Amino acid sequence: MAPQTGPSEKGTGAVPAFPQLFTWEEIGIRNGRGQGREQWLVIDRKVYDVSEFSKRHPGGRRVISHYAGQDATDAFVAFHNDKSLVKKYLKSLLIGELAPDQPSFETNKKVSDFRELRCTIEKMGLLRPNYFFFFLIFLHLLVLDAASWLVVWYFGVSLVPFVFSFLSDPFVSQIQMGWFQHDLGHCSVFRRPRWNHLMQIVVINMLKGLPASWWNHLHNQHHAKPNCFRKDPDLNMHPLLFSLGKTLSVELGKQKKKFMPYNYQHKYFILLAPLALIPFFQLSILYFAIRRKKWLVSTASLSGKLQKCHCIHLHLLLVRYLESTWFIWVSQMNHIPMNIDYDKNKDWVSTQLHATCNVNQSVFNDWFTGHLNFQIEHHLFPTMPRHNYWKVAPLVKSLCDKHGIEYKSKTLLTAFVDILHSLKDSGEHWLEAYLHG
Repeated sequence: MAPQTGPSEKGTGAVPAFPQLFTWEEIGIRNGRGQGREQWLVIDRKVYDVSEFSKRHPGGRRVISHYAGQDATDAFVAFHNDKSLVKKYLKSLLIGELAPDQPSFETNKKVSDFRELRCTIEKMGLLRPNYFFFFLIFLHLLVLDAASWLVVWYFGVSLVPFVFSFLSDPFVSQIQMGWFQHDLGHCSVFRRPRWNHLMQIVVINMLKGLPASWWNHLHNQHHAKPNCFRKDPDLNMHPLLFSLGKTLSVELGKQKKKFMPYNYQHKYFILLAPLALIPFFQLSILYFAIRRKKWLVSTASLSGKLQKCHCIHLHLLLVRYLESTWFIWVSQMNHIPMNIDYDKNKDWVSTQLHATCNVNQSVFNDWFTGHLNFQIEHHLFPTMPRHNYWKVAPLVKSLCDKHGIEYKSKTLLTAFVDILHSLKDSGEHWLEAYLHG
């Protein structure tokens, strides 16, 4: 252990006059797996013990645990708009600082340039929401949802609602509600987090029939460590249904594991992925409710789902499948074709850019994807309102050009096709390792 230059005041909330100094070796082993499952992390070169706090962390236990033993400075800044509020929690967790001879990401020119960029966009006001924009978004959701109910009410449960289903439940109103609740979950619609949380409960719990706390629990982890196996929940279908990424596919093949014929996964993805998403979500919600004892929110979301089932019956099964199809292709077009591996403890910029790519901007693409075609900007600045992505995109691209990082942007069709190409490549790596590894 690095020499202690003064008395330790762990847990007192006071900053020691002579703080205890730590090395990365000491911090790295406090990753939740060793040393009595202690969890330490670093923010601005200060060391915090979050072992107990992680259990009551508002963003979820796992999202903060994913940075245990690592530098969490940029992740902390990215997730928290109200720094003065969260710093109150940090005071009682402070146990020391990095020793002066210990390196940190702030010495990385790429990281320092990114932090300057963030300061610039804050001064430009690009993290502040435009209420009129989101009012129009919500208004168009109400119009579309009303249209879907009118179609079912007027024609009944028959072929006609299906023919006009582009105006009905899943295709527009439900998926667009999904994009809107995504904005609310990232606290990018209102300036006060409380207002975002309350509105998100209305949209996702009552109108979509899914619990907001469950979604936030999973999605925050995805943003913290995108495409990192065992940390990103979006990879949970590996290896049960799909083999993702070269590293994981080769590992799976060498272990002689064959839950599915992965060399054909690019063919069955189109049918199976949306079909599996529906029971996967329901089982995940049940597991979440049992583990977290979130019975109230789960019951409220179920009531919203049963209300729609009562009116639409079997028609719901088809439209839910089509909604899942829309969701799965849009949500995966920016990630599956990118690097998928174990967590390598890279800096925030590298972590996000290696796991994300963009789809070219157009009025249709923006609307169809809920502005998730700007996935790079969204991941670098998760609390940024979506109407500002296009403004910051040129600045991010300049940063990438300066540091030799590829800034990928594709057509929508290319992005969809690349999902299948990536699955085909991963399946071939698995088969080669399975047969000859």
